Amino acid sequence: MASHRKSRTPGARVAGIRTPALATAALTSVALLSQTADAAPGDDRPSLEEVEKKVGDLYRQAESATEKYNAAKEKTTKQRKQVDTLLDDVAQRTQKLNEARAELGSYAAAQYRTGAGMPDTATFLLAQTPQDVFDQRQVLDRMTGRQKAAVDDYVIQQTETMKKRQEATKSLRTLTETQGDLKTAKATVQKKLADARELLSELTAEEKARLAAIEKRKQQEAARKAAELARQQAAQEQAEQQEREEAAQQGGGSSEGSGSGSTGSADAPPADSSYAAKAEKALAFARAQIGKPYVWGATGPGSYDCSGLTQAAWKAAGVSLPRTTYDQVNAGTTVPVSQAQPGDLVFFYDDVTHVGLYIGNGMMIHAPKPGAYVREESVYYDGESAIHSIVRPA
Repeated sequence: MASHRKSRTPGARVAGIRTPALATAALTSVALLSQTADAAPGDDRPSLEEVEKKVGDLYRQAESATEKYNAAKEKTTKQRKQVDTLLDDVAQRTQKLNEARAELGSYAAAQYRTGAGMPDTATFLLAQTPQDVFDQRQVLDRMTGRQKAAVDDYVIQQTETMKKRQEATKSLRTLTETQGDLKTAKATVQKKLADARELLSELTAEEKARLAAIEKRKQQEAARKAAELARQQAAQEQAEQQEREEAAQQGGGSSEGSGSGSTGSADAPPADSSYAAKAEKALAFARAQIGKPYVWGATGPGSYDCSGLTQAAWKAAGVSLPRTTYDQVNAGTTVPVSQAQPGDLVFFYDDVTHVGLYIGNGMMIHAPKPGAYVREESVYYDGESAIHSIVRPA
């Protein structure tokens, strides 16, 4: 008996199961849709490494703007003093000019009362006696001499007053321009810091933890590099000490009269000792500031930016440094990193926008960035390539 059920067509089996190309395409489509659904929510979010780099760049840009702010602020202060001095000078000269003008007025009134402008014949006819004519002539001659001196003084005062007024006007114009630069730099700092805070605020708790782990690894690598530098410096110092001892032994074997070579080496330590003594005072001051917050544009005593800290530290040692990193980098002798000594200034980045105070063993004290505090840290805290130069002040 034939079956009443309708058999499946071979074509349906081939289309639904046995065609590899169509099956693969279907599976691929499902996988892609699944991946798209998973990736869509965070597709526009930067990676954690990109966020870290962007935040670091923003902080460096803010520090660069801070140094420009410091320079503009210092320039504004000097120009304001200059303008005030000029305005005081103009006020004094204006007073003298008014006095000279009043004196001329009194002479003009005297001439009117005495009839000094009348012709000699009229003066003679109006006088009661010849003696009156003579006396009046004597008075007018003396008055004419004083009047000439008064006129000369008036002209001088007027010329000098106009000159000083022009100088004051020019200085005021320059001051206004500098104040504009100051305002621009301040706005730039605030914008960069706000952008950095916004980026950090968008991180999840997990991302913040991962970012902290990345930062910790960087600190460990920086510490390793600092220890390596410390070993190199110790080996170099030991070699130099050995050379000095050998030179001293060779000098001791010769006659007393040939000791002139050792005199030169004996003259070197006092200079080093002098620098070391000053550096010790600078470092003592810097250590006392550890834990105080970084605040852009600050010079103490409650907070500092990077160049404000180094300036204040060396000021405590009796050495005056300029205000900004751009000027501090030229305020001493440049030395190799391997020869850095405690107290030296360590500058960072190609645009010289950060500075710290070297304390030895590859470490420094610095005011790192907004949101951080004055602290000890490896000079390799941002990588070896970030170090710009080492400068020995004093």
